[in-house]
Amino acid sequence: MSERRPPNGPLWTLYEHVAMVIGLGSLAALCLAWLPFAMLLHPLLPRTVGQRLGRRVIKGGFHFYLRLLSGLCSCRFDLSELDTLRDQGPLIIAANHPSLLDAVLIVSRLPNVVCVMKAALMLHPLFGSAARLARYIRNDGMLQIVQQSRETLQTGAQVLIFPEGTRTKAFPLDPLTPTLGLIARRSGAPVQTVFLEFSTPYLGKAWPLFRKPTLPLHCRARLGRRFDAPTDHSAFTQTLEAYFRQELTPPVPTATHA
Repeated sequence: MSERRPPNGPLWTLYEHVAMVIGLGSLAALCLAWLPFAMLLHPLLPRTVGQRLGRRVIKGGFHFYLRLLSGLCSCRFDLSELDTLRDQGPLIIAANHPSLLDAVLIVSRLPNVVCVMKAALMLHPLFGSAARLARYIRNDGMLQIVQQSRETLQTGAQVLIFPEGTRTKAFPLDPLTPTLGLIARRSGAPVQTVFLEFSTPYLGKAWPLFRKPTLPLHCRARLGRRFDAPTDHSAFTQTLEAYFRQELTPPVPTATHA
């Protein structure tokens, strides 16, 4: 049986451009819709109430957004393995970072997860107010990240961190930073690995924001090994990086002989 080829032709190319506009535009619209409420509620609500509401709204908004992409933009998401993490208490979720969509995928399934975010995004007019209401962690200093992550984990929440520090430049993985290992050692929380796989490097470091996607786009999240909290964060970082490389490096095909 011949392998089915992906759609092509001028009409499909036009559809890919339209899907890009729908995808980017709808995310911006969702953020704008929540923006004035997040700005007003942040100083008014008690911290615990605000962060619970903020996290659930972000989770619900991202879940709706992915359903929209599935229905209108020929995107297919297999995220069911993430559902098993919902009721497992404090965890550090460590994921690879191939795309701008990575946090959206994970947060869409977990109602009490806190992202470690770039400081620039915390100040972004579209995302900043929602992130501050949810008490996301600002990535502008290792000691601050470690301390805030430890406090967040002590409340029973989960912390999402991309240990590469930014989207992957040299696939399959960039060197890991020591921040995650420090968080795990100081907090005593286990580290759950998650591997995100995309059919194309859409919205990766080398994919411009307004470059059309190659559709259909398939995204999958799979759970990896769970590590106990380390006593040596440097050795743990090396062990974790070796494990990530092992899981993300495709196997070398073996030669076949007639």
